[in-house]
Amino acid sequence: MTAPELRTRLAGLTGEFDMATQAWIWLTAAIPQIAGAVAVLVIGVILARLLSKGADRALTRSGRIEPTVAKFLGNVIKYALWVVVGVTVLTQFGVQTTSIIAALGGLALAVGLALQGTLSNVAAGVMILIQRPFRVGEAINAGPVTGTIQSIGLFTTEMLQYDGLYVMVPNSELWNKPIINFSRMPTRRFELLVGIGYGDNIAQARKELLDLANAEQRVLAEPEPTVFVSALADSAVTVGMRVWTKTEDYLGVSWALTEAAKIRFDEVGISIPFPQREVHHITAQPKESKPPAAPASDPEPRAGASAR
Repeated sequence: MTAPELRTRLAGLTGEFDMATQAWIWLTAAIPQIAGAVAVLVIGVILARLLSKGADRALTRSGRIEPTVAKFLGNVIKYALWVVVGVTVLTQFGVQTTSIIAALGGLALAVGLALQGTLSNVAAGVMILIQRPFRVGEAINAGPVTGTIQSIGLFTTEMLQYDGLYVMVPNSELWNKPIINFSRMPTRRFELLVGIGYGDNIAQARKELLDLANAEQRVLAEPEPTVFVSALADSAVTVGMRVWTKTEDYLGVSWALTEAAKIRFDEVGISIPFPQREVHHITAQPKESKPPAAPASDPEPRAGASAR
């Protein structure tokens, strides 16, 4: 081996030795930082899991929040703690996390704008599960949709209409509409309005309706049934009846009382008139035609008129 080659080889060995020495020196100096970062990472992951499970368990046991929302909130807590742990670990190595946090904020904003519709459904789903305007098995009306709730998710709600059709509704559509819950309250009022003729006896019609209400076993005694005159319409006197019944008996009671009222009024001779209108036809008498009058002659020309 020549002298130049020997010097080159020794220089390479010296460089490798210097790099290894520098690496060892850095590792020795960074051991406390590495140990602290590992400790923070391990403790943070364990703490995130414990807190998320504890929050999920506590929210579920409270009974006020649906299990789906409790699990969702637990996952949010877990992921938020993971982000905090990651930033803390980077801080242990002297990394400036300000730019990283800004980048994560910009990324979150971009994702939020891209998934605006989806996130609105998630937010509405969380509010529905927290506020609970309806539950599975209840019948509701929200805008154009009426049916029984089958399942409630974070994105959509599944319903079954009364005609047997399956409907999947985005949660934002339900949350932004007035919701009428037909099943929430234990009792419900039914009102029946019947028109009778102006020549019929109002007192008898009220008595017959009250007897029908008292004879129906599914009608509640409290509040007691009431009958009244609702309006004096164009073709009939409108007589009304209000009764209270259990929610599950509402349809059956409404059908039974409507049919019974028609049958009872037919039996006692109380008429239910059709809409009527009086029309007065006036025939105009033709006038006698007269010949047009002849213009009066003017024998003398008027002053200022020129003679032809």
